[in-house]
Amino acid sequence: MPATTVLTARALLLDMDGTLVNSDAVVERIWRRWAERHGLDGDEVMKVVHGRQGYASMAVLLPDRPMGQNLADNARMLAEETADMDGVVPVPGAAEFLASLRGLPHALVTSADVALSTARMAAAGLGMPDVRVTAESVGASKPDPEGFLKGAAELGVAPADCLVFEDSGAGIAAGRAAGMRVVGVGVRAGGCRPDVLVPDLRGVRVEAGAGGVMRVYVG
Repeated sequence: MPATTVLTARALLLDMDGTLVNSDAVVERIWRRWAERHGLDGDEVMKVVHGRQGYASMAVLLPDRPMGQNLADNARMLAEETADMDGVVPVPGAAEFLASLRGLPHALVTSADVALSTARMAAAGLGMPDVRVTAESVGASKPDPEGFLKGAAELGVAPADCLVFEDSGAGIAAGRAAGMRVVGVGVRAGGCRPDVLVPDLRGVRVEAGAGGVMRVYVG
């Protein structure tokens, strides 16, 4: 791979946790407590939960439990997460990256709900994109591609012309299933075969081009 990879796109679709916002400290606290309550190994639980909505993670971890219990548990955990912003910080380069996208087609596509995504972006000092696809917007969690496809549709851009920024295996799989190219951000993305990988957003630069085509420099 060359030192700098240049990609073109008509829209960018951005995951939040692990991509724009580092919320790992909160996620670890909440999910390790949940694992302990259910007699599960915390390390194994943490391998599953990133990128997915909570109920979907629970369905993987407790496959015999009724979905109604997962949904109720998920609602309680979302409330816990929304009340806990201790340690929530921006991914390095996130503020500058978002500022460079002003006036360009982009959307937040997150497994968090409106309350949690609003709280975490604010805690990290990041501006919220005008177009958002949150947990309330979709019927299926990542790795299902629904969220990314909905983001593309809301921006009026064909999936093949979108570039996804993601940190998790579930999110990268969702982007690929949507027919999109994926920039992996951070250590978690490294083993998930994104099209290109950066340690954080300081290595990304976006330029507006002719005909609505952006040039995205990664590396």
